[in-house]
Amino acid sequence: MFNSITNQPAVLKVAVAATFIAALAFLPLAVAQEHEHGKEDLSASAEKSVSGEVVDMMCYVDHNAMGEKHGQSCGAKCIRSGGPVGIVSDGKAYLVVGEHKPINDQLADYCGKTITVKGKMAERGGMAMIENAEIVKK
Repeated sequence: MFNSITNQPAVLKVAVAATFIAALAFLPLAVAQEHEHGKEDLSASAEKSVSGEVVDMMCYVDHNAMGEKHGQSCGAKCIRSGGPVGIVSDGKAYLVVGEHKPINDQLADYCGKTITVKGKMAERGGMAMIENAEIVKK
C-alpha cells in the first residue's frame, strides 16, 4: 500500500525547488522596482537655481583659491584648459556640467564672479553636482 514516510523527502525536494524557482522568477521584478524607486528620488530634486562664485575646482579644493583676482589670472585659464569648473554658494561647492558635456567655455569668463545657474541637482558620496546647467541671465 501507500507508504507516506518514503515519499516525504521527494515532496520536500519538490517544494524547495518550486520555492527557489518562484523566488528567481520574481527577483527581476524586485530589482526593477528598486531601480525605478531610485530614479524617483533623483528626479524629485530635478531643477534648482544656485547663485555663487564660479571657481576652478582644482585650485579651490587644493588651496581655497577664490576671488576675482585669482579667477581672472589663473582660474579662467584652468577652466578653458578643461579643468573642472564649479560654483561655491554659502560654503558649499558644486561641480557644474552641461548636458553630458563640460560647460567650461561658457563659464570661464565668469571665474571669480558671482552668477546664477540652474540645472538638475545630484549628490552622492559627499560630492554635489549641477548637471544640464544653464546660466541664468538677469
